[in-house]
Amino acid sequence: MRKPGARLSRRQGLGMLVRLAGLAGLAGTAGAAQPDTPLPPSRSLPRELDAALARGEPLVVLASLAGCAWCRLARNNYLAPMRAQDGVAVVQVDFRGQELTQAFDGTPITHDALIRRWQVVVAPTVLFFGPQGREIAPRIEGMSEDFYAAQLDGRLRRARQALRDDDGAQVDP
Repeated sequence: MRKPGARLSRRQGLGMLVRLAGLAGLAGTAGAAQPDTPLPPSRSLPRELDAALARGEPLVVLASLAGCAWCRLARNNYLAPMRAQDGVAVVQVDFRGQELTQAFDGTPITHDALIRRWQVVVAPTVLFFGPQGREIAPRIEGMSEDFYAAQLDGRLRRARQALRDDDGAQVDP
């Protein structure tokens, strides 16, 4: 431990600057200063799924948490642009959300209860649904900017392939 008033060596000072720059960069990339781009909240999963399937697309669901910087990053930098530019069917459900939606089985359910039913424990989590509300590609749990776009593209490609194959197989999470 340093004594109060002791000077840092050049190496210690440089190390501290590198760590601070890394933290500042992380805060900036996690969307702290960028405006939020909302995704539509789920109101009826059967209707949202039917609309997606009519276009030959899976339904992509973002499980998000209010105030979560990684959720905001996934939403703003990846999912909202895919929805706006590529027409990907994306809706959002919220941890702790008391907003009602209709579950795939037709029952009314809060967003929070739906997240518990799906056993989602990490925010953000992205899920890919096909016929009968089955998950047709592995979930993406958590968020890291390293290769996230490639991971999301790969899972979406896998979900689309599952729809084309229509083999009825459910993906193990």
